[in-house]
Amino acid sequence: MRNRVVFDKSKRFSIRMVNLYKYLVDEKREFVLSKQMLRSGTSIGANLAEAGCAMSRADFLAKNYIAFKECAETLYWLDLLKDTSYLTAAEYDSLVADCRELFKMLSSITKTIREELP
Repeated sequence: MRNRVVFDKSKRFSIRMVNLYKYLVDEKREFVLSKQMLRSGTSIGANLAEAGCAMSRADFLAKNYIAFKECAETLYWLDLLKDTSYLTAAEYDSLVADCRELFKMLSSITKTIREELP
């Protein structure tokens, strides 16, 4: 059940990343940082979708851990977009709050699974 919650949140976050990418490309004419942010931000949910088809508990952990790392990377790109004035403080705060929530959830999930594995 918990993984469904994080998956649903990651999908909503992916939609926000796609919309942010379109905004950055169309309005701000930014093509490099936005592409990196799009890839890592949507990869979170993609890896959680793969985790749902894991062949073992270890495979499930690996996919969740990749999602966790992609989340950390997305935080980096969002920081960079803010620090280069492509995002306003309000835009940044909203996006980072969602990303940090996913980060905490994925951190908890991976820690719990690691502790359960032999």
